[in-house]
Amino acid sequence: MIDFLNIIAALLTIGFGLFGFIAPRFTAEALDLAPTKSTMGLSEMRASVGGLFVVAGLASIILGAPLAYAMIGFAFAGAALGRVLSLIFDKPPVRKVLIFGGIEAALSAWFLLANL
Repeated sequence: MIDFLNIIAALLTIGFGLFGFIAPRFTAEALDLAPTKSTMGLSEMRASVGGLFVVAGLASIILGAPLAYAMIGFAFAGAALGRVLSLIFDKPPVRKVLIFGGIEAALSAWFLLANL
């Protein structure tokens, strides 16, 4: 059962990553990121919000090792921690932070608790 749920969580990770990877403008808008004169923001979306999570999810499924899934959990824990710090220092829209941070925290908890 854990293997099945790991794959489902990894597929969710890939799915979320695909938004940033394939549709960085949509993702930037959803995250309230304003465009600038540079396209580096789109590059960052494809890299850190997209490709990182797409490849991590794919790799964990291919490797099938508990530690591979746990590493995704650590990545999501870092993202959730970043959201908490942002709440403290940046004062972003609380609702969006709770939604995105909640997803990150839930996936982190699953990957770490089920695989360590």
